[in-house]
Amino acid sequence: MKTVNDRRPSPIVGHWYPSDPKLLSAQVDGFINAAQLPELNGDVVAIMAPHAGHRYSGPVAGYSFSTLRGMTPEIVAVISPMHHPNSEPLITSAHAAYETPLGLIPVDKQALNDLDTELHERLGISLARITNDPEHSLEIELPFLQCVLEEPFSLLPIMVRDQSSKVAKALGEGLAAILSGRKAILVASTDLSHFYPQHIAETLDSEVLKRVEAFDPQGVLLVEEQGKGFACGRGALAAVLWAARELGATQAQILNYATSGDITGDYSQVVGYGAAVFTRQKLVLGHDE
Repeated sequence: MKTVNDRRPSPIVGHWYPSDPKLLSAQVDGFINAAQLPELNGDVVAIMAPHAGHRYSGPVAGYSFSTLRGMTPEIVAVISPMHHPNSEPLITSAHAAYETPLGLIPVDKQALNDLDTELHERLGISLARITNDPEHSLEIELPFLQCVLEEPFSLLPIMVRDQSSKVAKALGEGLAAILSGRKAILVASTDLSHFYPQHIAETLDSEVLKRVEAFDPQGVLLVEEQGKGFACGRGALAAVLWAARELGATQAQILNYATSGDITGDYSQVVGYGAAVFTRQKLVLGHDE
């Protein structure tokens, strides 16, 4: 099989976020610097961030990514939904790197191979590696990572098409298995309800965020099945919650919530955006350690 050794072309740059690197960097830094974080309960293992165009969800995403200041992960796993038709349950990029105006981010091929092995053992499936994917929800997070992380990192990109509990749990456990012992961060990319009036959106979104705050991946999936709340990346979010728990995270904090109406002033049909962080207890060393 021929190996694709190139960079993934962006289908959204210049539309969903600026194509000029100086403008993009200034905009993203502005979102991150404007975030007013509460005291975090421990060391960051994972975050939840929205994935609309930066104009709309950037202020909320800034809260998520601002929690990563000062961190130097060697690998970042970005788990997103796949909004476009695809027959495969889990998808990744066949390209060697993702490209944004801020530079290239190499794809960690070994991590993908290791995850592929885990998924085959747990589910009997493999990651589908595709070229030229049109998905925005993974790419949209990358400029935030490039701005907030000061050291180079590799990327583990996963797009979730099958959002069932079985697939999400296996993915989460597989991610934890391959990332254990590594300097890693997990990013769950998801928006919340879509195109409801503001007052209905707030009710629906609060139900999802309650499950997030309770650190309840099964609840995140169940709330949509019950029609009580919606998240387009619920499978990705649940997988990250399961992975974060396996990696020692015990606390979830909701950092910010807004809707597209808060930007546009049109509250008749809005999209909900939430930011959250998942932490594990800080390691306390003795005086002689």
